[in-house]
Amino acid sequence: MELTPEPAQNEFKNNTIGAALVVGGGIAGMQSSIDLANSGYYVYLLEKSTAIGGLMAELDKTFPTNDCAM
Repeated sequence: MELTPEPAQNEFKNNTIGAALVVGGGIAGMQSSIDLANSGYYVYLLEKSTAIGGLMAELDKTFPTNDCAM
């Protein structure tokens, strides 16, 4: 009886259960992407501009503590 080699297996198992598209790279879009990825989904994050962060990236100070946004 001849044995055939098994395909190489990764050290980590691929536990993805599907894919999701998140439209918008603002605060909510980034948090949603993280939550979906932690739940086992492969995530595509779509943003129309060249940087993520949404309006939060344009702010200098945040309310109510007046902390720096960056």
